[in-house]
Amino acid sequence: MKLLTISICSALSAGALLAPVPAPAPTHDPRLPAASYAPRDTADSLWRRGRIAIAEEDWSRAAQTFRDLVDRYPRSAYAGDALYWEAFALQRSGRQASIRRAVESLERQKREYASAPTLTSGEAGVLLTRLKGKLAQTGDAVAAADLADMAEEIAGEVAGVSMEALRIAAEEMRRARPEIEAELAQVRPQMERELRSARRELERERRGLAVGGPDEDVPPGCEAFADDERVEAINALMQMNPEQATPILKKVLARRDKCAEVLRRKAVFILSQQRTDEAADILVDVARNDPDRTTRENAVFWLSQTDSPRAAVVLEQILRDSDDEEMQKRAIFSLAQSKSERSQEVLRAFVRRTDVDDEVRGDAIFWLGQSPNAENSAALRGLFGELQDDEAREKLLFALSQNRSEANQRFLLERAKDRSLDTELRKSALFWAGQSGVPIRDLGEIYDSAGEDRALREQVIFTLSQRRDAAAVEKLIDIARKEPDRDLRKNAIFWLSQSRDPRAAKFLEDLINK
Repeated sequence: MKLLTISICSALSAGALLAPVPAPAPTHDPRLPAASYAPRDTADSLWRRGRIAIAEEDWSRAAQTFRDLVDRYPRSAYAGDALYWEAFALQRSGRQASIRRAVESLERQKREYASAPTLTSGEAGVLLTRLKGKLAQTGDAVAAADLADMAEEIAGEVAGVSMEALRIAAEEMRRARPEIEAELAQVRPQMERELRSARRELERERRGLAVGGPDEDVPPGCEAFADDERVEAINALMQMNPEQATPILKKVLARRDKCAEVLRRKAVFILSQQRTDEAADILVDVARNDPDRTTRENAVFWLSQTDSPRAAVVLEQILRDSDDEEMQKRAIFSLAQSKSERSQEVLRAFVRRTDVDDEVRGDAIFWLGQSPNAENSAALRGLFGELQDDEAREKLLFALSQNRSEANQRFLLERAKDRSLDTELRKSALFWAGQSGVPIRDLGEIYDSAGEDRALREQVIFTLSQRRDAAAVEKLIDIARKEPDRDLRKNAIFWLSQSRDPRAAKFLEDLINK
């Protein structure tokens, strides 16, 4: 969706059909809030604290600080910009819920603080468009509709131009294609990168836990322990005979002196590489009893790598008995990495629970969707009707789209056709059905049978535009040629202009010369 707006603006402004006013350039480092500029303002200290949190990339603390500033001092000179920096910090987490909150903050800034420097400079508008683009890429129908409205507004401004002007714009569009394609190359892989991020996290954890990389939380005053010769000695144990290494590692894990947790974390990693029942038993004990939270979390993380039946048992206990959400997330990830049927059963049971945090449950739904296990997909399909929250339902639809089975595709299409569901949820189902590779003829049937449901038909057009096959182009041409709704025709024409298919180019050429 971001490409839609960028492409129209690039092509049409190049054709002199629009004359957009460029936003003023920021007068400060765009990566940091402006330095304290109202020292007598009652919110100045909070502003400075938020600025430090941004500089230190402590995104959670930054978001909360700027939120506190607005809540406590809504008339402060800093309040408008505080909403921007709250959004900036929230979006760095990458979580969909945080991105939604960031969008809400930026929308509030537009409504209540029209003179805020970050708004008048254009920074807030750029960030808002980017965030809506991210949401749209994940199937958020509201964000997709907002961006489509932006594009239609631009298209509406040029509706009355002459065909000669349209021809010029088309020529400029072709000349601008390298830039457009560069934007497309950036946007299109976004979802794939996000889908792979958790798996990259596994490799990052492996490297970081093995060698004490920068991601490890070293307690204050223990920095020297992360790099001294004892760490090198523990790493060297990995090359030794397990029978010789294990007793030494057990002694390390029994240490409780100051800074010993740094060494215990390394011992946990080494044990996880041995893949023996004894190593698994030791990791289970560490996960339950080590006094250091990070060491316990690391043990939970590595349990999935041991291939021991004991791992699923202790991970299930964590999900059943712990109210620590971060530890539950670690357990879910570890279970998802395991190939044992018991681990998958534990996950399927967990997603049916209604007494757990929505975000933790969403993680379990996500990982079930990543598995090719047919029982996992069946469990998710059965769960859909039990969910009351539409955001949880959207997560489930997304999870099913990751496993391209015929049953999942049929389920997504059925949800898209189900008029008893909220329109936005149906649009999400349609989007993910398209992403999962459902036949174009099925998408065409939904379009043709949508009747007065204009929003759903718009979503079909967008979904067709994301498919790079001949049948999708043919359906878009058919819509552009026969659709009685002028705005829907324009929408189809725009997406055809983004296609490299020679039939699309021929259709547009015939349209221009008509």
